[in-house]
Amino acid sequence: MIRVDLHLHSSASADCKVGPKEVAARCRRLGLSPVFLTDHNSIEGASLLEAVAGQRVVVGEEIMTSAGELIGLFLSRPIPKGLTPTETAREIKDQGGLVYLEHPYDQFRRHLTEDAIEAVADLVDIVEVFNGRSDSEANRRAADLRDTLGAAPGAGSDAHTILEIGSVYVQMEDFEGASDFLAKLRRSKIVKRPSGRFRMAGARLIGRIRGG
Repeated sequence: MIRVDLHLHSSASADCKVGPKEVAARCRRLGLSPVFLTDHNSIEGASLLEAVAGQRVVVGEEIMTSAGELIGLFLSRPIPKGLTPTETAREIKDQGGLVYLEHPYDQFRRHLTEDAIEAVADLVDIVEVFNGRSDSEANRRAADLRDTLGAAPGAGSDAHTILEIGSVYVQMEDFEGASDFLAKLRRSKIVKRPSGRFRMAGARLIGRIRGG
């Protein structure tokens, strides 16, 4: 079994100051592997980590579409911001990647609009049913959406600071590649670390102020 935090940021994101190597080191200390790095409109940090021997990395990108944000996982090249959600999702699929719908009901975050979610519904592989920076109601509605779409359940800290990493993670069987990951994610277990409750409340406040 492995543990993975599916939504992490590094200094390749404009709203994070933690270097990619620091993120990887923190993940290593917490027993999180592979490192899923999902920076805003960039795969620079993830690509850097791929070049560092000794740690597995899944390249992701949190992409700003014309109607909110969408994550691509298992990418081989960056996807430009500003495309429609459907164009973005198809770009992800063309790379053999997975379409990950993150924090879809967090009122403080740049999630896809309702119309956009409907437009890409058939292309969504994973719905983030627990985001470490979202409140319980937003996460509950996300879980309901996952049920409706029949997608796999995802979870992540959405960490923008070093201490947030691993506050939420997924425990699952090890995998080989995107399709195997997706199949095993469906029978995974989401784990939340209660010790981070007050730290996460502060992080959410910072995120709301920054819009990250």
